[in-house]
Amino acid sequence: MGLRSFQDANAASSIPSVFSGYVDVTATPRYSFESAATPEAKSVVLSFIVSDKGDPCAPSWGAAYSLTAAEAELDLDRRIARLRQSGGAVSISFGGAINTELSVGCTDPARLTGAYRDVVERYDVSSIDLDIEGTALADTASVDRRAQAVAALQADRKKMGKTLDVWLTLPADPAGLTQTGRDVVARTLRAGVDVTGVNIMTMDFGGSKPAGQSMYDASASAAEAAHAQLQTLYRANGQDIGSDTAWRRLGITPMIGQNDVAGEVFTLDDASALNAYAKSKGVGRVSMWSLNRDRTCGSNYPNVAKVSDSCSGINQGDALFSTVLGADVIPTGFAAAQTAPPSASPSPTVTDDPSTSPYPVWNESARYVGGDRIVWHGNVYEAKWWTQGDSPDNPVDQGATVPWKLIGPVLPGDRPSPRTTVAAGTFPEWSSTTVYKRGSRILFDGYAFEAKWWTQSDSPQAMLEGAPDSPWMKLTPAQIQSPAAK
Repeated sequence: MGLRSFQDANAASSIPSVFSGYVDVTATPRYSFESAATPEAKSVVLSFIVSDKGDPCAPSWGAAYSLTAAEAELDLDRRIARLRQSGGAVSISFGGAINTELSVGCTDPARLTGAYRDVVERYDVSSIDLDIEGTALADTASVDRRAQAVAALQADRKKMGKTLDVWLTLPADPAGLTQTGRDVVARTLRAGVDVTGVNIMTMDFGGSKPAGQSMYDASASAAEAAHAQLQTLYRANGQDIGSDTAWRRLGITPMIGQNDVAGEVFTLDDASALNAYAKSKGVGRVSMWSLNRDRTCGSNYPNVAKVSDSCSGINQGDALFSTVLGADVIPTGFAAAQTAPPSASPSPTVTDDPSTSPYPVWNESARYVGGDRIVWHGNVYEAKWWTQGDSPDNPVDQGATVPWKLIGPVLPGDRPSPRTTVAAGTFPEWSSTTVYKRGSRILFDGYAFEAKWWTQSDSPQAMLEGAPDSPWMKLTPAQIQSPAAK
C-alpha cells in the first residue's frame, strides 16, 4: 500500500459508519421513536424543520408546530430526552419536499442564522441534515444564504468547543448527483461549511432508471457515480480526499417499499443487497424514508400502490427494513451506550419536587384514569387506563398489562402544569336514563366526556377503566374549548 493509500485508509477509519432512519415528526398516527424496539431504530433523523407560515424566519415543524407548540402538543422535547435516556441519538433535518425551507423563506441573514441556532441549541444536537429538494435546489440565493448561516453557526460552536456535523441530502439518479445537486455542494463548500457528507436520495428515479433495473441496482449505480463526484467536488475546494474517505462522506437513503413513482418498489431483498454493498464500500451513512412506514399496511388499506405515511405498501412479514438496512451498521451513540461497563452501584433514587414537577407526583392512594400524567422518580408517566396503587416504575411489570407508559424524564426548566378542572354546570351530569347522541357532552366523576355515537345507560366509567369499545371519549382541555362534533 502506498503512502497516499495508507493515509486515506487511516483517515477513513476515524470516521464512523452510521445507520439513522428518518422520522416524520408531524405525520399521523404519531411514530413513537422514543420507544424504539430495535437497536437499529435508536438513531433517528427528526424531520422537517421549515419556515413558519406566519413568520418565514421562525423555525417550525412542518409549518404546523412552532418549537414551543411541538413541546406542548407533541411532547417532542421530552420524547427526545427519553430516546437519549435509553442510549439513542438524534439529528435534525431541515427542508424536505414540501413547505418552505428556512433559507428560501427567510432573507434576513442574521435571523436565518438565529433560526438554525435556535433549533440546534434547543434540541442540543451535534448533527444536522439539510434536505434540499424541488425549487430550493436551483434557488442559488437561498443556497448561499443557507451556507453562510450554517458556516457562521459552525464557527460559533467551534469557539464554544462544540462540533456540528452537517450533511447535505440531495436527489440522485443512476448517474449520481444531478447538476443542480452538484452546484449546491460546490457553493456550500465554497462558503466555508465543513460538510460532513452528502446523502443521496436513491428513490423516485422515474425515467432515469432503465426499465427492468432493480431499485438496488439503481441505488448502487447512483452511489458509484456520486462517490466519484464527491472526490471531484472536495478536490475543487482544496480538500484532496481519497477513495476510502469519499465513501465515508457518502450517505445513501432509499424510500422503503412503494415509492412515489408508480411501479418503483424498494423490497426487502433490495434492502439486504444495499446493506451488504454499503458495508463492503465503507459508506459513512445509511438512512431510510421512513421509520414511520416500516410496517405492513393493514387489511383495510385498499390500495398499497398508493404511498402511505404509515406503512410500506409491501408485505414485510415479521421483517423490518430498519433491521435489514442497519444490520451491523453501528448507530451513533447507541453502540457506546451498549458497550459501556455497568455502573458499580445502582443510580440513587430521585426525590420528586412538587414545586417544579410538570405534573402531580404519584400518590399510591390516588385514582388515575387513562391520559392522566404524573411524575415519579424524575420521570413523567401517562396512565393507559384506570389505576390505583400500581407503581409507575415497577421493575417487574412488563408487556401490555402495565398501566403506565413512560413518556420521558422531567426536564430542566419544567414547572407545574395548571391543574385541569371542569366546573360543575359546564355540562350536564351523566344520567343512565338519558339518550345521548353523537357529540353530546357530559360530566362524570369530575371529567368531561363527549359521546362518540348514540348511547344510553353506558357509563363513562368503562372508558376510565380502559374499555376500547366505550361510546365515550374523555375530553382534553383544548377539546373542551372547541365545538362539539356534529
